[in-house]
Amino acid sequence: MSTKALETNEKVVNNLFKEIEDIITTNKTKVAYQINNTLVETYFNIGKVIIENEQNGNIRAEYGKEVLLKLSKKLRDKYGNGYSLSGLYNMRLFYTRYKNFQPLAGNLSWSHYCYLIYIEDDDERSFYERECINSKWSKRELKRQIDSSLFQRLLLSNGKTNKKKVYELSKKGQQISEPTDILKDPYVFEFLGIKEEKPSLESDLEKRLVNHISEFLMELGKGFMYVGKQVRITLDNNTHYYVDLVFYNKILRSYVLIDLKMTDMKPEYVGQMNMYINYYNNEVRDDFDNETIGIILCKGKKDITLEYALGGMNNNIFASNYTYYMPNKEELIDEVERALKEVNN
Repeated sequence: MSTKALETNEKVVNNLFKEIEDIITTNKTKVAYQINNTLVETYFNIGKVIIENEQNGNIRAEYGKEVLLKLSKKLRDKYGNGYSLSGLYNMRLFYTRYKNFQPLAGNLSWSHYCYLIYIEDDDERSFYERECINSKWSKRELKRQIDSSLFQRLLLSNGKTNKKKVYELSKKGQQISEPTDILKDPYVFEFLGIKEEKPSLESDLEKRLVNHISEFLMELGKGFMYVGKQVRITLDNNTHYYVDLVFYNKILRSYVLIDLKMTDMKPEYVGQMNMYINYYNNEVRDDFDNETIGIILCKGKKDITLEYALGGMNNNIFASNYTYYMPNKEELIDEVERALKEVNN
C-alpha cells in the first residue's frame, strides 16, 4: 500500500474516531444526567413517603427515630449505605424544603442538595441553587460559597440593602450589568491558609493570591480573567508605577485594577488608583471596552473617609475589606436584617 493510501486511511480512521468519540461522550453525559435525575427524584419521593406517614400518625413522634433506624437497616441491607439514618433524614428534609418548588430543576446532584437543604431561608437557598446551576459550581465550590456567606456579602456590598435586591438575588441569581454588581464586602481569602492576623508585606499577599489564582478568581466572581501582576505603567518616559493585580471582566467588558493594602483605607490610595484608571482608559483599553474599574482592597475602611476621598471623581473606584477568615455568618445576617429594617422604616 502506498504512502498516500496509508495517510488517507489514517485520516479516515481519525475522522471516524472523532465522530464516534463525540457520540460516546454525549451519550455518557445524557446517561449521567438521567441517572442523577432519577436518584434525586427517588430520594424526593422517599422523603415524601416518610413525611406523609408522620402526618398520618403511622410514625409517631415518640418512637419516630426508632422506626427510621430499623427502616434504615432494612434498606441498607438490601440497597447499600446510601440509606443510612442521616440519609433518610436528608431525604425527609429535602421533601420539606422543596415540596413547593416542583418540578425539580434536575440540574444539581444529590450532593448539592445535601448542602442546600440546610439553608433555612427560602430566598437564600434559592439564590445558591440558581448560582450553582448558572455558574456550574461543584459541590466543593457550593460549600465554600455557603460557608463564606456569599449571599449576605453581596447584599451588603453596596452599603444598605433593600427588599428589591433580596428578591432579585433569590429569583435571578447574581446579575452583572454595572461595576457595583461585581463587588463583595468583605472579600474572603481563607484559601491562603493564613492562620494568624499578623502583619505581612503587600507583595507577600499578592504572591499568595497569584499562587492560588483559581480560588481567587472564584472569590472575585463571574466573568473575571487574570491579566497579570505588578503591571507597569510608564509616565513621562521614565517614571514607572505598578498596578498590583490586573483582571479583565468579560461580562462588563472592562479592565479591573486591584490595589492591595495592608492598612485601613487612606485618601491617598484613591488618588493613586485614579491615576491608574485614567492611564488604562486612555492608553490600554480598546474602543469596545467600557470604562476601567478600580478596587482598593484594604484591612478596613471608614465610610466617611471614603466619601470625602471619592467626592467629585467620575471614575469607577471602589474600596472593600478583605479577611483571612470565613466571616461570622450570624453577624452578617444580623447586619442584613438591621439594614432591611432601616430601609423599611
